[in-house]
Amino acid sequence: MTFYKTTITGALLLLLTGCADRTKTPLNTTTPCAVGDMMTQSTLYFGLNRPAGSEITATEWQGFVDNDVTPSFREGLTVFNANGQWLGNDGKLARESSKALMLIHSGDAESNNNIEKLRGIYQSRFNQDSVMRVDQKVCVAF
Repeated sequence: MTFYKTTITGALLLLLTGCADRTKTPLNTTTPCAVGDMMTQSTLYFGLNRPAGSEITATEWQGFVDNDVTPSFREGLTVFNANGQWLGNDGKLARESSKALMLIHSGDAESNNNIEKLRGIYQSRFNQDSVMRVDQKVCVAF
């Protein structure tokens, strides 16, 4: 039994060490890509519930993508269905259907401004508190 515990502990330490090293890599890394070009991947998370209780419809969402997102990101985009959940201040579990929008872009000021504009439009149009944004550097090849 002691051998088993030692082996498991050693394996966990090895795994945790690997995770710790990844967190030290800065977002603006200039490490060359083995294949493709270094670009920025931004993923935005859009909740589909309005505070008043009605859900943003598929037609409303597609209108936002077609009329607001696509003109700013003509090179393309990817949308995923997602489900978010969190613990509210009242201690109750909250769940919400959402959409994840992935954009691959150069990371320049214009792209960043366009993303921030989209977040603002969505928050205002659909009465949302926030739109989460996650950025990371990625190697991209077509």
